[in-house]
Amino acid sequence: MSRSVLVTGVARYLGARFARLLAQEPGVDRVVGVDVIAPPYDIGAAEFVRADIRNSMIGRIIEQTGVDTVVHMSVIATPVSAGGRTAQKEINVIGTMQLLAACQRATRLRRLVVKSTSAVYGSSPRDPAMFTETLVGKHPPRTGWGKDSAEVEEYVRGFSRRRPEVEVVTLRPANIVGPGIRTSMTDYFSLPVIPGVLGFDPRLQFLHEDDALEAIRRATLGDAQGVINVAGDGVIGLGQAAGFAGRPTVGLPPRLAGLMGSVYHRGGLADFSPDQVRYLRFGRCLDTTRMREQLGLEPAYTTREAFLDFVRTRGLRGPLSPEVVNAVERKVVNWLRPPGSARATRTAEAQPRPPFPDTP
Repeated sequence: MSRSVLVTGVARYLGARFARLLAQEPGVDRVVGVDVIAPPYDIGAAEFVRADIRNSMIGRIIEQTGVDTVVHMSVIATPVSAGGRTAQKEINVIGTMQLLAACQRATRLRRLVVKSTSAVYGSSPRDPAMFTETLVGKHPPRTGWGKDSAEVEEYVRGFSRRRPEVEVVTLRPANIVGPGIRTSMTDYFSLPVIPGVLGFDPRLQFLHEDDALEAIRRATLGDAQGVINVAGDGVIGLGQAAGFAGRPTVGLPPRLAGLMGSVYHRGGLADFSPDQVRYLRFGRCLDTTRMREQLGLEPAYTTREAFLDFVRTRGLRGPLSPEVVNAVERKVVNWLRPPGSARATRTAEAQPRPPFPDTP
């Protein structure tokens, strides 16, 4: 059956890429992209309609276009990109309420896909090793994007009860990284010196932007329903990630780490809420069994590979990057070797070894 799809948030990188890719699908007749400003990225054959989902006009657009599927990608992660925390809250929560009200009245609607976030679980020392979709975090988010997303999911559950005939999918991706996407985490690992919490090396999971788009595509065109975690396989530690990015780290006491997050936020260097600081202290990992069983998705990138691709494509090469460290190591070894061992040195240099072992 052919699909007619409305995608919100096409003025942002991931939304624009998804609209462009979806318009190329043979089973999709029409893709309508909606946002308050014209997308600066190529959306391909998708149509663009300038509209604010906080306005009731979104209902007329859904009715006039006759779409049967809505993909909601307008939940904004950082207040900087929204013009401030107040605007971010309005777009995320009030905008979702208006969109769901419009979907409530749309008689042709058959499927709703919502891009949420794994930040709804929060972070605490009492959390499970892996979050399944049925678990609730011991310290749910209280500020920022995570809190907004938790409220959005609550409204989506209410919509699902009122319109049980509509298939609803809520995706909870891990932190998305890649060549083009910009988030608080990509800004964080691009800092010259990476601050951490003294005595903590949290486990992190990442999702490559290509795998994120594939997950949304499968959720849109497939028959999966319910809440689904999405993440790359494996985990890496914060210190290991900083090493990949070639950035030195500095450990701060917990209270100073929160203060540093506020300083970075006000200075526009990185965007961190108190909940994100907790994440950099305790970490968070996802169980992806449902991703494989319901979406049928096997991510092309592991957590480690996704982060390394981000490092490579962004050109992150600090004084502690693996290439620089290995080059210095070879020079030191070459200087310490006796003159007669030059051949052995060249042989050792010709056989590069991985800079860091994989984390199980």
